[in-house]
Amino acid sequence: MLEGIVVVLAALWSLGMMTSHTLGGFIHLLLALALLALVLLIERAPRS
Repeated sequence: MLEGIVVVLAALWSLGMMTSHTLGGFIHLLLALALLALVLLIERAPRS
């Protein structure tokens, strides 16, 4: 589930960076959320 969230947020971030600079704060918020989701994914991964 978190992998999907990371992919969606990263895709929205990259799309926003290519299309408009007016939503810069929102786009960077999406990037921060994607990175947070990735950190949570790594943290919660079962250790072998």
